[in-house]
Amino acid sequence: MQLTDATFADQTRTGTVLVEFWAQWCGPCHMLSPVLDEIDRERDDLTVLKINADENTATARDYQVMSLPTMLLFRDGVPIRQIVGARPKGRLLAELDDALSA
Repeated sequence: MQLTDATFADQTRTGTVLVEFWAQWCGPCHMLSPVLDEIDRERDDLTVLKINADENTATARDYQVMSLPTMLLFRDGVPIRQIVGARPKGRLLAELDDALSA
């Protein structure tokens, strides 16, 4: 699901949500996309959403996103982990599990 500046707060307010900030020109973002799609299908304990940082600059600015891809993990509206850069699935899952167990 694609978020916008207008929908971001509502969609990250409850539950555990991983948001990828991406852009069309970002090669690593395109490499990460199928990994995030797999994680979204496989994990019932979190929802994966995406927001185009070029088209939604207010949200990117508010969360101080300086590099793409950047992923923010939210728990009930509060960001609990920021992950910058593409990662293999196993490493990303390890980082998510570490953040969620804290």
